[in-house]
Amino acid sequence: MGRHQRARHRHRSGGLLLEHFWWGSIFWVNIPFALAGLVCARLLVPESRNPTALQPDPAGSVLSILGLGLLLWAIIEAPVRGWSSGIVLGAGGAGLAVLVCFVLWERATSHPMLNLRFFGDLRFSFATTSVALAMFGLFGALFVLTQYLQFGLGYSALATGVRILPVAGLLATVAPLSPVLVRAAGTKVVVGTGLLVVADGLWQLSRADVSSAYGDVLAGMLLLGLGAGLVVPASLDSLMSTLPPGDTGVGSASNGVSVQLGGALGVAVIGSLLTTRYQEHMGAPLATYRLPPALSDSVLGSLGGALGLAQRVGGTSGRLLAALARSAFVSGMGLGLAVGAAVAAAGAAPAFAALPSRPPADDPTSVDPPDPEGH
Repeated sequence: MGRHQRARHRHRSGGLLLEHFWWGSIFWVNIPFALAGLVCARLLVPESRNPTALQPDPAGSVLSILGLGLLLWAIIEAPVRGWSSGIVLGAGGAGLAVLVCFVLWERATSHPMLNLRFFGDLRFSFATTSVALAMFGLFGALFVLTQYLQFGLGYSALATGVRILPVAGLLATVAPLSPVLVRAAGTKVVVGTGLLVVADGLWQLSRADVSSAYGDVLAGMLLLGLGAGLVVPASLDSLMSTLPPGDTGVGSASNGVSVQLGGALGVAVIGSLLTTRYQEHMGAPLATYRLPPALSDSVLGSLGGALGLAQRVGGTSGRLLAALARSAFVSGMGLGLAVGAAVAAAGAAPAFAALPSRPPADDPTSVDPPDPEGH
């Protein structure tokens, strides 16, 4: 089973597990694939060890984890505590300061975990950026779409997983074709066009409203899969072509970091924008009901909490609360996805400008398209 087929299987299996077990069970799906990957890597992956490899960089590892962790925590917590909250601003500022320290440390140490001089090559820096921007949009959109399909359109967890499958399916179909398109049209065309397709998909999804059905958002979802399938393999080929054979592990790791960092920021930023707009729309109408703090927090915390209370209340009041919550959620989703579209579109211009028109003729790299989920 190919890596993109496994991604589709995880979407379906996650919904199936949520139908019958606790939410943490969705992580069980990854265990057999991880074990199989370890065995296959041991048996099939050729050795590419750098004979002059440097010693590990534990200080750099700690600084990167701490800096990114603080920054992401601040973005996620901002809608709950307020964007002007002292603890949010403090954590965000501390995260940025730690990341600056990480950069300074990596420049100064004799054995950096990430050699920053690689970013002096535009093919490397813009390839990693393009991957991160594509994943920003894809992961952020999937985060809100799963909630929209379940709570907005009323699908079960399993039915939602099945309806997300076209995104992974199209991505899995397009990704192996991306290197072929690169040879025909050039890296910059494939990556830049892919980012524009992602932006178009996000923009179409941002226009959904409370009367939209699954068919109305399917085209936007398919564009996400198509765009990501174009961007990730083509960017990885460009990135790897800049590195000597002994540093291909660094290239692969950099690509993985781009995937995970872009995805984490997408979920955090798009999710935070959604939550902020949702709470703005819900706050004033909800204040008139004088709900107990626990109920108010549940309603303001998520669409699922609001719909749960609306079901318990029933009658006209319950229907009005459910309609208000769905409208507020869709408004927030539209804001978050529109911002994601702007981010992806902004990344297309430098991709067209900086990435190569053709891969190097002597580039021996032949890379199996990576799993955008980082598995």
